[in-house]
Amino acid sequence: MTFHQELRHKYGSQVHIIDSPFLSGLLARLCSADCFQPEINRIVEVLYTHLIAVIMNNEFTLENFIQPTRMSEAHPDKLLQGVRLSAEQKAVSVNLARAGTYPSHICYNALHFSLKPQNVRQDHIFAARVTNNKDKVTGAEFGGMKIGGDVKDAHVIFPDPMGATGNTMITAVDHYKTHIEGPAKKFIALNLIVTPEYLKNVLSAHPDVVIYALRLDRGLSSTAVLEAIPGEYWDQERGLNDKQYIVPGGGGFGEIMNNSFV
Repeated sequence: MTFHQELRHKYGSQVHIIDSPFLSGLLARLCSADCFQPEINRIVEVLYTHLIAVIMNNEFTLENFIQPTRMSEAHPDKLLQGVRLSAEQKAVSVNLARAGTYPSHICYNALHFSLKPQNVRQDHIFAARVTNNKDKVTGAEFGGMKIGGDVKDAHVIFPDPMGATGNTMITAVDHYKTHIEGPAKKFIALNLIVTPEYLKNVLSAHPDVVIYALRLDRGLSSTAVLEAIPGEYWDQERGLNDKQYIVPGGGGFGEIMNNSFV
């Protein structure tokens, strides 16, 4: 069941690129050079509040319910009926510091509105790009982590704004699969922007990962490729420059969100 519009593409059923003019406009504002704190975090909060709602509606188990309301005393035979998320589910939001710190906190808070508090957890991983002498990303390095338990039957969510190369996401999912007791019910990447390179790398390493994003950036592709349906010429699509930053992108969100340009 889908509750929103998505961009048409040929990347496979694991990829969901939300087609929302409201969210796209906010994300464009976030990426502009004259967007500073505190506006940045206010926009990020709106974007991730919407994104976490989308994945909860689409990826979590739903249940029918019947309940009384404040009007039931006057009309006891007229009860409220509807569909909601099952509160018994488990979820883990993973903070991939630095860019993922605030997004993960937003998602962690939102999950409590529908799930039992004891079923919701936030983990923390300090991740950094590893580059060679040509500034090319060769992998991801974890400087430390705090993981609060197993992920058996849990939705494990990675709210990481920039899906550039995919190295951090791949390494994080690797760690949970090989070092943390499971298996998880689902691994879900929750990105603001993704590149074709990111999609290919993550899905090649972990075909079971579900990816949600608000925007696909492939600005360094040829005109002919850009005019085609995204994913039709996947091998020819390019969204990363030589330093493997996203184009058109929005700069390094980790630095921008934290006002820490080192």
